[in-house]
Amino acid sequence: MSREHTAILILFIINIMIIIAYIIPHIIEKDDKGRGYIIKAVIMFICPIVAPLFFFLSHIFYLIFYKSEVDLADVVFSKEKVQTHIHADEEQDLNVVPLEEAIAVSDTGSLRLLVMNVVRGDIRKSLSSIALALNSEDSETSHYAASVLQDELNEFRMNVQKIYIDIKRAGKDQAEYAAMLIEYMNQVLEQNVFTDMEQESFVKTMEEVADILYEKDKEKMTNVLYEHVCLRLLEIKEFELCEKWCKRAKAEYPNTLSSFTCMLKLYFTSNQNENFFSVLEELKKSNIVIDNETLELIRTFG
Repeated sequence: MSREHTAILILFIINIMIIIAYIIPHIIEKDDKGRGYIIKAVIMFICPIVAPLFFFLSHIFYLIFYKSEVDLADVVFSKEKVQTHIHADEEQDLNVVPLEEAIAVSDTGSLRLLVMNVVRGDIRKSLSSIALALNSEDSETSHYAASVLQDELNEFRMNVQKIYIDIKRAGKDQAEYAAMLIEYMNQVLEQNVFTDMEQESFVKTMEEVADILYEKDKEKMTNVLYEHVCLRLLEIKEFELCEKWCKRAKAEYPNTLSSFTCMLKLYFTSNQNENFFSVLEELKKSNIVIDNETLELIRTFG
């Protein structure tokens, strides 16, 4: 046998070994999502050496430019956690429902389209909707959602730090910056997309900023801002701080529904039954217009 024939035979054997090494992992893992690996194996058999080299270099190129790992230690991946989010607005609610349905039925095409539509909107108000896509079995969708989410959370961290420093340095505009930061932080924190530790840290920063606003110009501390602070503190089970702000809200806005509902939620969550029924009775005797949620509360416990 000539050297040329020997070399060809060796290359043929090497090619067969490469094909076998490529197919075996797919068979072991029972890859039923597609039979693309069989087609590639056939191509590698027909075009020895050249085809395996091409597929290998293509895979390396993909890993370098498209499969970069995303550091998501700070992002909550639990679907149970995501489902407890307080949705920022009605538009977000409309996004969450179809996303959940698309994930449940593994509708990859619809899910990708929905995620893209959410991202095109106000991303900051839709973080919990985007977080739902992290549970998708479609790796492309989940990776894209993770990248978008991480970018937004990093931007949030930097903005909070910058505005917080500005508040510390500011003079006459300190109260205005503080009110702006509380509103900005609440948009993200109410969606619970951080880990518990970081969520708690941001809520405490928010409470500190609220204290600055209260001391400098409490007239700028609206009933909405009081409610934001109370609910975020309640979520991290800071009951004493939450009660402090509930009482402040009640003192400043005694005829506002949120002043009562914040207290009711606090006393219910912290099992302070006597205080809960006392506030409930006071609300029943008042002339405050109540919403459906509070009405159900009165019907249940009243």
